[in-house]
Amino acid sequence: MIWAAAILLVFVSRGDSEDYCYDEPQCDPYSWGDSFPLCHPLLELRHSPIDLDRRHMSRDPSLGPLHLEGFDQTQTGHWTLENDGHSVVLQVGSGMAVSGGGLPDTYHTVQLHFHWGGPATNGSEHTVDGRRYPMEMHIVNMKSIHPNMSAALDDPTGLAVLGFLVDVVYADNVHFGHISQKLSSVAHKGQRTKVKPFPLLGLLPTRNMSQYYRYHGSLTTPPCSQAVVWTVYQVPVYISWSQLAQFTSQIFSTEEDAEQVTPLHNNFRHVHPASGRAVTASGDAGVLLGTAAPPLGGATALLRLLPTATLGAITFRL
Repeated sequence: MIWAAAILLVFVSRGDSEDYCYDEPQCDPYSWGDSFPLCHPLLELRHSPIDLDRRHMSRDPSLGPLHLEGFDQTQTGHWTLENDGHSVVLQVGSGMAVSGGGLPDTYHTVQLHFHWGGPATNGSEHTVDGRRYPMEMHIVNMKSIHPNMSAALDDPTGLAVLGFLVDVVYADNVHFGHISQKLSSVAHKGQRTKVKPFPLLGLLPTRNMSQYYRYHGSLTTPPCSQAVVWTVYQVPVYISWSQLAQFTSQIFSTEEDAEQVTPLHNNFRHVHPASGRAVTASGDAGVLLGTAAPPLGGATALLRLLPTATLGAITFRL
């Protein structure tokens, strides 16, 4: 059942490759509403992504760390890494689930995928205080009570997506290498390869998992169903410049035998207004009080805004 859900999720949440794109005026994110009504920004009010403006957040002390069942284990069988023309998608099969942290139910983990920019542009979907990060990773989870993805997409809380901003340093992220070392095998649209399962927890900022932001929104790809409980973590995942470059220079949105091979760049949807939605910070997450200072870049901004207790963890990860 979970494998079927994973396959269906990729189809439903990412759509047909001929129906949408990121770089052509007739099918880019501003045109998605022509083919997918829920993507039209004037028809609905719960679009994603948004800017996470920490000057206008309320803190919810009841929001503690989520329970990530099976994330610290090596699952059986094999996983599949695929280039679907819009992103690189890792289908993870069964064995993992997400609950707690204010989520209304238990959610089964079905896949993760990435959004990035180009050789000289950042490409996260969510922004923080107006800043866009180089990349963003989404771990997609489906509410366990639903028999299929169609039912989940009709539920305003049918999906729980964990969003991780990705920043860059000089040293490789060994855990991220499980994915980046396989990218050459999925360079072109339609290509896929097997991946030996590994503990997903290694990809995450494990010492800072109690620091996140929560709001209700939508899929960021067609059909843009407004069925997502978003959890976007404050502390980024760190990868190396060379690992990021593998996405921006070696992944293509076209098939291998296409007349014109097109690099997959800037595969992110534009930021939408919060439209009065409540955006809350977990009990340990950082918020800004008063007038915000001019934005800083890289690790400097992160260190300035985080509680002192987290500084040792960041130094450890760098």
